[in-house]
Amino acid sequence: MKASKFYFKTRKEVSQDEAAISAVLLTKANFIEKLTSGVYNFLPLGLRVIRKIEQIIREEMEAIGGQEILMALLNPRKNWEQTGRWDTFNALFKVQSKYGSWFALAPTHEEVITPMVKNFIHSYKDLPLYLFHISDKFRDEPRSKSGILRGREFIMKDLYSFHQDEKDLEKYYNRVKKAYQRIFRRCGLNALVVESSGGTFSRFSHEFQVVTPAGEDLFYHCRSCNLYRNKEIIKNTKKCPQCGGPLKELRGSEVGNIFKLKDKYSQSFDLKFRDKNGESKNVMMGCYGIGISRLLGVIVEANHDANGIIWPPEVAPFEYHLMGLLKGAKKEDEAIKRQVESLYEKMLKRGIEVFYDDRENVSSGEKLVEADLLGLPYRIIISEKSLKNHSFELKERKSQKVKMIKLKDFDKIIKGR
Repeated sequence: MKASKFYFKTRKEVSQDEAAISAVLLTKANFIEKLTSGVYNFLPLGLRVIRKIEQIIREEMEAIGGQEILMALLNPRKNWEQTGRWDTFNALFKVQSKYGSWFALAPTHEEVITPMVKNFIHSYKDLPLYLFHISDKFRDEPRSKSGILRGREFIMKDLYSFHQDEKDLEKYYNRVKKAYQRIFRRCGLNALVVESSGGTFSRFSHEFQVVTPAGEDLFYHCRSCNLYRNKEIIKNTKKCPQCGGPLKELRGSEVGNIFKLKDKYSQSFDLKFRDKNGESKNVMMGCYGIGISRLLGVIVEANHDANGIIWPPEVAPFEYHLMGLLKGAKKEDEAIKRQVESLYEKMLKRGIEVFYDDRENVSSGEKLVEADLLGLPYRIIISEKSLKNHSFELKERKSQKVKMIKLKDFDKIIKGR
């Protein structure tokens, strides 16, 4: 992709309302645009990252048997009344049509998927069943000062599982836990599995927390037995409830959570199946969420420096940032342009994702500053000096290492990435 044809223009100033560094950097680098408090537009660069994250999630969900669906966001009031959450879900957006009917803008989808699968689950032969979807969600948050880390409209992946009994639910719950750990590793994150309250469902549920100074959550770690537990279920913050060892307080951002719903929603919607003996039983359920737009922000919170973003390779909008540094001398500049164009065409033919900064009305210094802000994994530069040595400069954004590579070795170097 050529920068001159791309919707790309960095910003020097960002609203003082943006407290999170992820929101500041993503706005400056033209990944997102704030529409209003807690609501953001995702621009071409940001959407490319979102799609990369979604693809990782799809691959890992399908690997554990998940089938993708897409559920409605406009939910009838009666579904939410049936579970008792129309009046108790504090962050529920409620809208009324001009014809008088009331709806909820979906913050989650238990009220939709449970009656939906009732049409398909009748016998033990129909179980287990694993369905996931990726869509927008809406929550009427009282405050939205953390950029895309806590929005009123956001993108989320929900997975719901349906089982004959708690034993099968537990088995799949642990499979999802491992799949989530793979997802976050592929996104360049070290996500810790933290025990949290299971509420009315079970003793514990689990959060996946990434340690970051901007995190809104507090949790504790015991080095003696390696326990991680949420602040809300730690009574004595000095001693580990499991082994009595000392606890260390950590601050993090939640990127995912998993719950054993058991038969809470099955009871609300009378979701039953007949077992091998013909006995009618409630279906056991689990739910597993990942905030995708939130994950985008946490990746930046965990991967940046003073100059800008440092994208992990698998979620970067492009793998390579290609540019020629022109000097204003016509003959030399033409030679640089020809060589850069040649490398660009080679990369395109090989299916390599490359962002080519071909803008001629932007100085070399500005291009270099913007390259660090943008944060693509690798930068390739052709300059007068490198061309004289029949070489190009290869810089890794993560380590800032710079290597001079012979042009004749270009194919070999690129192939190895």
